[in-house]
Amino acid sequence: MGNFDYDLQSVQETRNLARQAKQAQTELAKFNSEQIDKIIRNMVKTAEDNAVSLAKMAVEETGFGKVEDKVFKNRFASTDLYEFIKPMQTIGVIKEDKLNKTMEIAEPVGLLMGIIPSTNPTSTAIYKSIIAIKSRNGIVFSPHPSALKCTLQAARLMHDAAVAAGAPVNIIGCIAKPSINATNELMKCDEVAMIIATGGSAMVKAAYSAGKPALGVGPGNVPAYIERTAQIPQAVKNIIASKTFDNGTICASEQSIIVEECIREQVMEEIKRQGGYFMTPAQTDLVAKKLFVRGHAMNAEMVGRSAEVIAASAGISIPPGTKVLLGEQQGVGEKYPLSYEKLTTVLAFYTVKNWQEACDLCVKLLNNGGVGHSLSIHTENPEMAMKFSEKPVFRILVNTASSQGGVGASTGLAPAFTLGCGTWGGSATSDNVTPMHLINIKRIAYGIKDCTEHTNPDYSACLAENDSSREVSEDHILKLVDEVISLLRKKGEY
Repeated sequence: MGNFDYDLQSVQETRNLARQAKQAQTELAKFNSEQIDKIIRNMVKTAEDNAVSLAKMAVEETGFGKVEDKVFKNRFASTDLYEFIKPMQTIGVIKEDKLNKTMEIAEPVGLLMGIIPSTNPTSTAIYKSIIAIKSRNGIVFSPHPSALKCTLQAARLMHDAAVAAGAPVNIIGCIAKPSINATNELMKCDEVAMIIATGGSAMVKAAYSAGKPALGVGPGNVPAYIERTAQIPQAVKNIIASKTFDNGTICASEQSIIVEECIREQVMEEIKRQGGYFMTPAQTDLVAKKLFVRGHAMNAEMVGRSAEVIAASAGISIPPGTKVLLGEQQGVGEKYPLSYEKLTTVLAFYTVKNWQEACDLCVKLLNNGGVGHSLSIHTENPEMAMKFSEKPVFRILVNTASSQGGVGASTGLAPAFTLGCGTWGGSATSDNVTPMHLINIKRIAYGIKDCTEHTNPDYSACLAENDSSREVSEDHILKLVDEVISLLRKKGEY
């Protein structure tokens, strides 16, 4: 194809991948539970064996995050995921109601398109490959150009492991010549039945505009509220551990800390003790200018970077060992740049008088780019946790690190790297996406009631449109009136 322009090569490659994967998926749809489980087990083993090498590739290629944390994510996306989804019934009869004589049967969706972000390129490819195969679907990935090599490698490893365990060849594919035209082609091609979009807002919106079912996610902008009853040292530990996990590249990571006046100084001292640095207003402005381009769009060079790298880039001096940078903000919106999502080691810091003000501020922050996603609260008051459950998010994470909690690592939520934001966030689901979102369910229903005839023949007569039937119905009514009058006369009431 050397005589063709790159974009034409890219589109043709995409068409080939889609056709091949659809043919393979048609074969996979005939597999039973034992065959599918055998395939997934080999994929999990391969992901485990290559967790370190894939993590190193991702950091080297993108510059985002930390190797040790990406290793954790690769293992979480395979081993932990497998333990959670292993008992899921995604093949054959998955539910039977003997009383109402109904039966539910799982069918695969078909061929999936998986959009892969540069922030979690290998773990997301592993995760989507496994949930696709579990539900007997094929998948073709559209990688982010800045993470092409590591995403391709993850997809190849998952494909080869699946095929080695009995899956059809080409069941997992990945575009090797990424382009906007190729991504659009894959979104709209007839072979693709559903899109799983994990990435920037523009990409997710494009997926929903493709004219077919899509599962997309929105930005996080997670507020973390430390309420006055909280165990402050543990709350701060959770927040810093979360924000520094892979240098803040998970969309469920905290973006703002909100504290009450009565514990403000105590929280600030604890943050400093655990490695947080409170920037001056001037330093905050310098960092904000480095973080954002074109308004509040993040500068890719600052995504997933350590506090030291960000500070050096902004030309400010910070203490050795600083883990996160914090800038106080007095409001939300364009004049307060740190009130937006920051997928790196920078946090906004707010002070409020009470929990009611915290509520109002959380809502403003969420509506500033994060509605529907997640909210973090640290409290020892169960009633307070319930009050914050009323906020416009679908994950209320209590007394835990938000990054790990949102994806299901430190909570009982489903292990996932695609976190739905529901209709509030423009998403088709509010769940952590699992194989159960990737199946169609057909239903067998036996008749349990006889609805072929009306039980009252006179009522049927009333509905008839001929004159004789109307006469019959009128006679029937007169007869009923006579019977009522007769009964009243016997009682002396007429």
